[in-house]
Amino acid sequence: MKMIGRFLLLSLSISSQVSAQSLITRAPERGLIDSYIAQINYHDLFNSSGVRLTEPAAIIRQDRANYHRFGRRDPLDEGDTFFADAGNRQALETMLLNGEISLDAAHSIIDGGAVIQVEIYGRGPRGDWVEVTVLN
Repeated sequence: MKMIGRFLLLSLSISSQVSAQSLITRAPERGLIDSYIAQINYHDLFNSSGVRLTEPAAIIRQDRANYHRFGRRDPLDEGDTFFADAGNRQALETMLLNGEISLDAAHSIIDGGAVIQVEIYGRGPRGDWVEVTVLN
């Protein structure tokens, strides 16, 4: 009878250790969250008040606002889920400062007519930086 009691006690001890271990989760790694291609055209170069934008991040942000909020889409524009959120669009400038864009790419965006690829990196749903490449 005591053997059965110890056996039951031992099995309870093992199951409680397994339960405790299953609560330990690994933090998600940083990686690619989303990417898209966008065509930067005339209407992307101006904000909603008609002021000419002169920074690449502001132009890319306006492109995404045009795409998601105003429904103004260029033929080569692709959708994305990340910048569908207005708060994420607001963070774009900081994300580009933390990311990568070449001087030539920045000038092409400011001049308009560029076709760009934007890759969004971060952890889980939080974007930390973007990498922008001009494709044309």
